[in-house]
Amino acid sequence: MTTPSAPSSTPSLGTSALARAFGGSLFAKTLFDNRRVLIAWALATGLLAMMYAAFYPQISADSLASVPEAMRGFGLDDATSAAGYLQGAVFGLLVPLLVVFYGAATGARMISADEESGYLDLLLAHPLGRVRLLLHRFAALAAGAVLISAAVLAAMLAVRTSAKLDSITIGGFAAQTVNLALLAILFGALATAIGAATGKGRATVFGVTAGLGVAAYALRGFAPQVGADWLRHLTPFDYYIGGEPLKNGFQPADAAVLAAVTIVLIAAGAWRFTCRDVAR
Repeated sequence: MTTPSAPSSTPSLGTSALARAFGGSLFAKTLFDNRRVLIAWALATGLLAMMYAAFYPQISADSLASVPEAMRGFGLDDATSAAGYLQGAVFGLLVPLLVVFYGAATGARMISADEESGYLDLLLAHPLGRVRLLLHRFAALAAGAVLISAAVLAAMLAVRTSAKLDSITIGGFAAQTVNLALLAILFGALATAIGAATGKGRATVFGVTAGLGVAAYALRGFAPQVGADWLRHLTPFDYYIGGEPLKNGFQPADAAVLAAVTIVLIAAGAWRFTCRDVAR
């Protein structure tokens, strides 16, 4: 007579990986899965910011005269001071567009990529609520934005003395990079919310978010040319750099506006995500 064997405690093949993944933190797993992309974004943005900041000693008063009038609204109207140069060429032109594209590209992956591939159904078949899934994924995106901003801050401090940027305080650099992180997180929230709310594909979500970002950027830059400065206040870029953090330090009101818009976007996306059918 044989004795019945005890049930095996080893998970069956095919479920073990998911069991291990969801036994821990989804936030940590998302960060781990995207680690190479996040590091690449941080290094590329930091190095680009460092390269353009290092050009400051070569800027002369004559450089300002060569700037087209139409570009003055983009912060290129004061290239002779350290803060003015960085506010235009680095933090007003290149870096913010890069973090907009980071937010759009990463946010498009958070929900849309899984739904497009059919993997979202498998994720939601486990004891994992939709809101929790969205928030953990978005928290990983936000951590990536903080990493990018930290890389930019480190790059600025690395060349601060050699590039004759000492007139800008460390607090000024920190304030500007905090706003940079908030800007990236806001556009990441927009992309995540669009994907969660509509179920559109990754390419569509990225295109819509990046397009809105570029349009808002252009609106802030060209509004003074048509005598409509008030339109600048309708764009997140005005709260990102309009208070001139490099010169004036951290601006709590501007940061609060960026954070509030982010919260509204994520809340709206989460609400719609819980209501709609994601079955494929």
